[in-house]
Order: sequence, then structure tokens, then C-alpha cells
Amino acid sequence: MAQDVPTDRATPVNHGFGVDIGGSGVKGAVVDLDTGRLVGDRIKILTPQPSTPEAVAKTVAQIVEQAGWTGPVGVTLPSVVTGGVARTAANIDKSWIGTDAGSLFSRVLGGRDVSVLNDADAAGIAEDRFGAAKDTDGVVILLTFGTGIGSAVLHNGVLLPNTEFGHMEVDGKEAEHRAASSVKERNDLSYKQWSKEVSRVLARFEDLLWPDLFIAGGGISRKHEKWIPLLTNRTPVVPAELRNAAGIVGAAYAAKTGVTP
Repeated sequence: MAQDVPTDRATPVNHGFGVDIGGSGVKGAVVDLDTGRLVGDRIKILTPQPSTPEAVAKTVAQIVEQAGWTGPVGVTLPSVVTGGVARTAANIDKSWIGTDAGSLFSRVLGGRDVSVLNDADAAGIAEDRFGAAKDTDGVVILLTFGTGIGSAVLHNGVLLPNTEFGHMEVDGKEAEHRAASSVKERNDLSYKQWSKEVSRVLARFEDLLWPDLFIAGGGISRKHEKWIPLLTNRTPVVPAELRNAAGIVGAAYAAKTGVTP
């Protein structure tokens, strides 16, 4: 269930702690905020079912306790988050909607400071600070291709929180109904066929936002060499670098810097 990690760990100035909550697993780790790398092993516990706020919060507390972490904590949710409050619930129990997640996590963690943000936003922060966009100025858009399409937008490292570009209409369909990786799987599309839909979606995004770089995340980014070269939109597209660690890293960075929506 969980891997052994050192206990009684101090809170070095350049370290942070992030927890990434997903529909199937809750993952946490110490992060070196100079490099964006995980310190020691990642701890993972299955997401409780039902994934109610109290049940998930107890799991987060268990991960933090097992890690021996005593400082601030960053937490991602698969939700729109404003002022620490969850406004939507994707792949977690609907009872999260309207929950003051910031207060909840702070309470179960003994009153310490907690930053809560959307999971795609956390990944975007991590990729912009430590990953694929580390040396890129201007507008960077991270898109996670999975069951749907998650999005994060940053300008010179500053996050525009809670974008929902996967729901933008593109030629009569929501973007994620055209270009999520689940569409490729469900319709048995070739990479060539699917990349045409991705290009169509990216072209609409770039006509509205004129980004300097797209970062492609999600599980299908592991096979980026099979489809990114096929894209025909004008803006450069690069694969995400931090992969499954991006949410943890971004959450830890948010907790350290106070970047919260």
C-alpha cells in the first residue's frame, strides 16, 4: 500500500511537501524545491471509497504523518478551487462541491498552513518551474490528455487558475469530446486520425490565446513520439517532463510560495 520512507524528517528551507489526490490514488512526497525532484520515496494510498471529504482528508493526514513531515502542505484536487473551496468534483465524491477544503485539510493536519489547488494547475506550475517550460517566457499552456482534457495557463510563471479549456466548444463539440485520449481509445483511432483532432483543438486555443508553448501531459504523453510530430498547429508542442510527479511537485511549490487560487 505505502512505501517505507524515513521518519522524523526536519523541514529544510528548500524542501516542501505535496499531496496529489486522484480518483484511484492519493500520493504524497517531500520535494526539493531547488530542483523539483522528489526526496525519498513517494507514498501512495488508494483513494477511499466513497471518496468523501472526511475520508480523503484522513488519508492525506496519514500520508503526511507517515512521511514525518511537519511543515506546510500543498494539496491538489480534481476540482475547480477558489478561496480554498472546491467548486466542482471530477472523479471524487460529489459531496466535495462547496467544501472548504483548505479548512478541512488544515484541521486534520493540526492547524498547519495548507494550500489547495486544481490538479492540472499544480502540474502546470511544476512544468513551468522545473520541467518542459523551465526556460520559456510568455504564455505557456499545459494540457493533460486523459478521460477529459485538463488545462493550466501561465504567463511568465504566473498562474491563471481554474481554466477549463477541455469544455471549450470547438466546431460544435467540447474540446475533450474531440481530443481526449479516451476518444482515441473509445473510437479505436490511429495516432494520425487522433492527431488531426488534437491539432484542431490546439488551433482554436492558439487563435484565442496566442501561446508561446503547449505542453502535452497525461498518460498518452509517454508515447509523444508517435503523435506530437503529426500535429499541424503553429505553436510548438513538447511533452511534459515530470509525468506522475507533476501534481506533487506543483502542490509543494504552491504551499511554499503561497500560490493559491
